[in-house]
Amino acid sequence: MNSDNLHTGHRERLRKRFLEEGLDHFEDHQVLELLLFQVIPRGDTNPIAHRLIQRFGSLSAVLEADPKDVASVEGMGEKAAVFLSMIPQVTRRYFHDRVLRDRPKLNSSEAVAEYLIPLMAGRPEEVFYVLCLDTQCRVVYPALISEGTVKEATVYPRQVVEEAIRHRAASVIFAHNHPAGTAKPSQQDHHLTRLLVQALGPLDIRVLDHIIVAGNQAFSFAREGLLPAYEAR
Repeated sequence: MNSDNLHTGHRERLRKRFLEEGLDHFEDHQVLELLLFQVIPRGDTNPIAHRLIQRFGSLSAVLEADPKDVASVEGMGEKAAVFLSMIPQVTRRYFHDRVLRDRPKLNSSEAVAEYLIPLMAGRPEEVFYVLCLDTQCRVVYPALISEGTVKEATVYPRQVVEEAIRHRAASVIFAHNHPAGTAKPSQQDHHLTRLLVQALGPLDIRVLDHIIVAGNQAFSFAREGLLPAYEAR
């Protein structure tokens, strides 16, 4: 049996196994192999998958790595690297879309966390959202205000106010992630929350919560009794 036939047989066996069993019992390098079949039509992707795991340490680290770094791994290239980098973003869109379909009422910190964790999943950088809600606490629009670095995202109160007005928000929920830490708020997080509450107060737009997401954990200012009240001046 020549090399091409051998590799074709391996690919078909892996595909058949996926169709019959799903990915639950696949090893990380086998998941990568299966993905790479879609963009590397010929040859053995097994050593490439192993090189990726060895270089970046885990499946999630490979998928979240800079595409330029992934492309530099022997056997990869730009096309394959871009394809892998799309996986976390497509996954995030998929889970978020599933939540959006039912337009849930975000009337508890648990409901907000269920909505936000998929929205933040796999993001290596800090992002800040303003969830614009209607009078029934349903999401009108999740406004992405800022995309920053691993440690911070710059947020301007004026932009937050503009988004809330544009989407006719009856109330809002602030949300950001800590991709490289815990969900515990920093002093800057407390300061920003107070600033934004004061900016929206005169417009009669209530701030219902500020949620910080770190992985599968979520910290709620409202639940912890830390959400500041608007102080009219």
